[in-house]
Amino acid sequence: MTARIDYETAAPAGIKALGGVYSYVSQSGLDPVLVELVYLRVSQINGCAYCLETHTRALLKREIVPEKLAVLQVWREAGKAFSARERAALSWAETVTQVAQTAIPDEAFEDVSSQFEEKEVVDLTIAVGLMNTFNRVAIAFRRPPTVAEA
Repeated sequence: MTARIDYETAAPAGIKALGGVYSYVSQSGLDPVLVELVYLRVSQINGCAYCLETHTRALLKREIVPEKLAVLQVWREAGKAFSARERAALSWAETVTQVAQTAIPDEAFEDVSSQFEEKEVVDLTIAVGLMNTFNRVAIAFRRPPTVAEA
């Protein structure tokens, strides 16, 4: 895979603006591991190799067991590997990411709202939207994962 555009160089102000949203999410009070799990799940759905590598590394640094990462794509079948909050966040991330297909049903909103306060639901939704944006930028301009450059 050959990169099309170095978007960080071509549009630094735009990437800096996205970084501001990233900083907001980081300081929102949401559990950082939960946010990274959401980022990784969104990246799995979108097929962003660069982001998959980035968020897998971040979770491993936070000492998440590799077995938990291995079953993230099938979290519904993973039993107690994921907490109720994690399951609600992952379900919300999936339905928001796939909005054209899901239309975000009331049941999904009720589920996430049963585990998170209003501000947390908004912050979680911002995190999902942000990762979808980062995925689309990285995929559009074919940013390779570092493992591909080795």
